[in-house]
Amino acid sequence: MISIKSPEELACMREGGRKLALIMKQLQFMVRPGVTTKELDGAAKKLIVQSGAQVAFQGYHGFPGAICISVNEEIVHVVPSKRVFKDGDIITLDIGCIWKGFYLDMARTLRVGAVTPETRHLIDVTKKALRLGVKKATVGNTVGDIGETIQRFVEGQGYQVVRELCGHGIGKELHEDPKVANFGKRHEGETLKEGMVICIEPMVTQGHWKLKHMKDGHGFTTEDGSLSCHFEDTIAITKKGPEILTKVR
Repeated sequence: MISIKSPEELACMREGGRKLALIMKQLQFMVRPGVTTKELDGAAKKLIVQSGAQVAFQGYHGFPGAICISVNEEIVHVVPSKRVFKDGDIITLDIGCIWKGFYLDMARTLRVGAVTPETRHLIDVTKKALRLGVKKATVGNTVGDIGETIQRFVEGQGYQVVRELCGHGIGKELHEDPKVANFGKRHEGETLKEGMVICIEPMVTQGHWKLKHMKDGHGFTTEDGSLSCHFEDTIAITKKGPEILTKVR
């Protein structure tokens, strides 16, 4: 069932989204060669608690970490470990929090030191795919309009979109209806209505879109070992257009 948020609930989620975006901004400064994913996870948990919010991911379906940190070929939901960031890596921070009973969720892929032009292009394309998808998040459009826009742009750049994972509604639960795929057909799927809140999250691969489950029981990686990239924001559907809740105002 799709939930419609009241103006008061949206105001609460807006406040929580700002807190989460500020935490993301702080975490970005900690990303450098020699840091482990577990160290960054610990820092994230501390920042979330200090903000007055609650950690969203820890314990969710048994996930042991505070946030998800994926490196290179890893897509999402990877358990923090002793893996060390190296110069030339790309990492995705997928972070969430609970503020006054509402979930917020966002992700960013970051460079560790110097990366190749090809890797930089992958990041730029995925970031733009998110922007294009958000533009389609207007009253009367469908989730298919979002997915088709993302897919058409990404594939036009020579990459592929992940099919096995998708965006989602969000609110009192981390994952609510509707599902928001990164592929699809125009005018198909759920129609967007004022008061809906969704997470749009392009997951893009340099190689094939097929994934495989990691041994940690939570994470996913590209089946062919190719690089992957992931950007996500929490978006409110308003009569004035899409509003990105997970940003610093």
